Amino acid sequence: MKVEEFEYSVDGTVYLGYLAYEEGEVGKKLPGVLVAHAWRGLDEFAKDKAKALAKLGYVGFAIDLYGDGKFAESDAEAAALMKPLFIERKELRKRIVGAYKVLQDHTAVDEHKIGAIGFCFGGLAAIELLRSGVDLRGGVVSFHGVLGNHLGALRAELEPSDSPLNGALLLLHGYKDPLVSSEDLENIQKEFTDANVDWQLNVFGRASHAFTNPDAQDEGSGLIYNAGAERRSLKAMENFLSEQFS
Repeated sequence: MKVEEFEYSVDGTVYLGYLAYEEGEVGKKLPGVLVAHAWRGLDEFAKDKAKALAKLGYVGFAIDLYGDGKFAESDAEAAALMKPLFIERKELRKRIVGAYKVLQDHTAVDEHKIGAIGFCFGGLAAIELLRSGVDLRGGVVSFHGVLGNHLGALRAELEPSDSPLNGALLLLHGYKDPLVSSEDLENIQKEFTDANVDWQLNVFGRASHAFTNPDAQDEGSGLIYNAGAERRSLKAMENFLSEQFS
């Protein structure tokens, strides 16, 4: 497996990227899949997902949404990093679209076959990429994503979607997730139905937020790992990406 760590620039700001792929036939280009990290920043979890995508035959690209590889050591630091991007959706969209263009330009990638996955806050970022209207042949997968426009006292400043939207959507959600309300679920289903997007929603009955992360053991905050939901959601992602890229 070939791994590359490098800096890239979006609108004059430097970000860190982690890219992985299996080297195959000379000159053969592979589908590329962005990996959007959770609220603490680009971490080993996101990098491991990029490598897992490489084993599936893709170029996995773990991106940096905060710039300069910023990583929060505490929940308070993570909230401070995430808050401006949750509110300013235009800025969040600019950053992930910039990363999308970097992946498109990589010599190992088929520029017409791009998808994205994201976890928690990264799920929101991946959905914003879909809303941008860029070509997403591989579609978008959100794992326990932040799906609403309100989060506690925070209210998002929304950026209109470009139409038509170009890609399918798979939402992988825990029924007990305290960060997503029933209204959020209804609204996002209506949004993408109205946009004529091919969307799916998988709800895991015993799962809460962060169900794919083995380090999530905070029952008070509703961040709880669930091995069954993790296994099923990753398999659902594999099937979805394979179908979209075929």
